[in-house]
Amino acid sequence: MEALELSSTIREGSRDYRRGLNINYGRTCDCKPTHINCLSAKEWLKSQLGVWRFYYEARDIRDKNVHPATFPISLSKKVIELFTHEGELVLDPFVGSGTTLVAARDVNRNAVGFDLHKKYIDSCEQRLKEPTLFGKSKQIAIQDDARNISLYFETERISLIWTSPPYANLLNRERKNKSRRFRNNEQLGKIEQYSQDQRDLGTMELDEYTEAMGEIFESLLPLLRPKAHCVINVPDMWWENKRITIHVSLINKLRKHGYELRNVIIWDRTNIVNRIGIFGWPSNYITMGVTFEYLLDFWRPPKTIKK
Repeated sequence: MEALELSSTIREGSRDYRRGLNINYGRTCDCKPTHINCLSAKEWLKSQLGVWRFYYEARDIRDKNVHPATFPISLSKKVIELFTHEGELVLDPFVGSGTTLVAARDVNRNAVGFDLHKKYIDSCEQRLKEPTLFGKSKQIAIQDDARNISLYFETERISLIWTSPPYANLLNRERKNKSRRFRNNEQLGKIEQYSQDQRDLGTMELDEYTEAMGEIFESLLPLLRPKAHCVINVPDMWWENKRITIHVSLINKLRKHGYELRNVIIWDRTNIVNRIGIFGWPSNYITMGVTFEYLLDFWRPPKTIKK
């Protein structure tokens, strides 16, 4: 197969659509074989804290008209650097606007991201056109359903799955909360949805969504190397005055499909959330769910030796 460019897109009708990818997955660093990443001792120590904070930079996408739920490049880079070596392969099953691909290019990791929607693959393509001074890693954005990812990879090639998936249908509703009533940002009454495509996990009720996520991640498990990590960024949300614990549903479902939960990291967002107010005072207690999200850290358990 002829080599792809360092950054490329694949869509339905493309030569490489639903075919095995020509992309490297081995280390290109000089780390000792026993090292699990390329971090220094000081960098490693900073990553051991269970609460993380990040800041946006100029390249980050914060416009909800472009994508309703983005995360900072700095967050993505930290996850990728903690769980991989340079040259290894990162997968984002729900790549959205392409932040994972941008971060992987910054830190010299190969990466592939999937999304159903043309506008998000277009966004990935545009962001990856920006010039870079970094290494020779390859990033590919593919317009396809996450259910088809296994068609593109051989088993045990991926060193990290890192993603922020849709949040069931919890964004598929008008925004009426008080925090948006006094902002001049056109968010009040808006539906912050990815799409209305029936295949989109963002259109599903929580139970259906959880089942679909379980099926997708079950198909991805054989692609992960043993002891390779899968990190999923999700919030919990309020729905009709009830707390919807998405992170609990995903932990239970992925455990049933062979993943082992290793850690739960809190992404503290208080430094980037605008206008935290006392909107429930004095008659309604509301936990500040908008100020933090979960990073659920799973791995594929090591293979057991049969006696």
